[in-house]
Amino acid sequence: MPGSFAGDRPLPPPRSQPAPPPEAVLRAFAPSAPGQRGLQEPPGGRPGRRRTAIGPWWKADARADPWRDPYAPAGLAGPAVFEEPEQPGPVVVDAKGRRRLRLRDLSIRLSVLALLAVLLVGLLGGAVGYWLTRTADETPLLAPGTQLNETDEGIAREPGSVSDIAARVTPTVVSVEVRIGEAGATGSGVVIDGANGYIVTNNHVISGADGVEGAEIRAVFSDGSGSAARIVGRDPASDVAVLKVEKPGLVTAALGDSDDVVVGDPVVAIGSPLGLASTVTSGIVSALDRPVRLSGEGSDTNAVISAVQTDAPINPGNSGGALVDAAGQVIGINTAIASLGGGSVGLGFAIPIDTVRDIAEQLIGTGQAVHASLGVNARSVTDGTRDGALVVNVEPGGAGAAAGIREQDVVIAVDGAPVGSSEELVVAVDAHEPGETITLELIRNGSSTTVQATLDAA
Repeated sequence: MPGSFAGDRPLPPPRSQPAPPPEAVLRAFAPSAPGQRGLQEPPGGRPGRRRTAIGPWWKADARADPWRDPYAPAGLAGPAVFEEPEQPGPVVVDAKGRRRLRLRDLSIRLSVLALLAVLLVGLLGGAVGYWLTRTADETPLLAPGTQLNETDEGIAREPGSVSDIAARVTPTVVSVEVRIGEAGATGSGVVIDGANGYIVTNNHVISGADGVEGAEIRAVFSDGSGSAARIVGRDPASDVAVLKVEKPGLVTAALGDSDDVVVGDPVVAIGSPLGLASTVTSGIVSALDRPVRLSGEGSDTNAVISAVQTDAPINPGNSGGALVDAAGQVIGINTAIASLGGGSVGLGFAIPIDTVRDIAEQLIGTGQAVHASLGVNARSVTDGTRDGALVVNVEPGGAGAAAGIREQDVVIAVDGAPVGSSEELVVAVDAHEPGETITLELIRNGSSTTVQATLDAA
């Protein structure tokens, strides 16, 4: 077919070979070793993965780069491809032509706008506040006839709550004030027979006034009234004493049962700690049957009690006050505290109410109390594996001497119950009545032996 593409069209001249590079270019850029291609290394230069101070233009494949090779022939390639520049603004168009929102740029713009708005609002608010303070008149300092709001809803106090117990028991607890000359002391007491005016307290509270001319004992009741009190009887061996007042219409406390008390029971202590009458504190029963020796605090008290331990705060002046259970029944008479500094640290002790009831009935009936006695003196010992009560003295003619107990014997059990200290021995003996027979297990010369003793009255 005739035309430009006919078979007889003239052929182009053959492509001539490119001329070799000029000698000056070869000397300047060609490799120094024969047979190598590409550019020669710069003086002191070395190939590397990135540009450095001593190899600023080289990479590991620099020799294979045709643009760096003076011998590389010229040739045509595909069209140039340019990377599309990053599209400014928060809206971009992707490769498929879809418009997308670029949150990064948008968030920056919004942040700037928000910051400007906050600054504007702050400036406006400050200006308004400044203007108001400069132009507003001060209100009067006083407002006669002002009445504050109050609620009409009452507070529910459930039966058995601390407030309910305090309301019922506080009228039965008194402050006991003792004055001897210019000196004075304060304790507490509990009304145990309101009809006859009998009040139970601790022996160490009132013993200093017994038989002392001019000494005064006064009972102050929860309503603020007071009455002179007389000592009915006192028992240094149990630290229990009974007073009598001539005041009709006293409220009698409900006495509970010590055997019904268990560890963990909630309790309330009511008394006059530090002279603060009708003070109420609360806690729980921390332990039972805790042998505690009472020092007497300057009185003739020399007692070991099987105490009810409580963490209800008890302080000096609580002595003789009531320890009450959740039913409002007195389960103990607060007597002592264990403290390094003289204050309450959650270790208070009360005489169990069963013991108080027994001693108080004897004092009211006869003016004195009788206890069972073994007739020995002992101290606590241990050999590292077993504890006991070492007999250091045996009273001639006493129950211990009649039973054959000797000095240096170690009592380790009474009626099968372990005895680990001299206090536990006293408590175990005092739990019996005079005339009863008990069985004691002893360690004598390294061997165990058993004796029986019939207790005396003391």
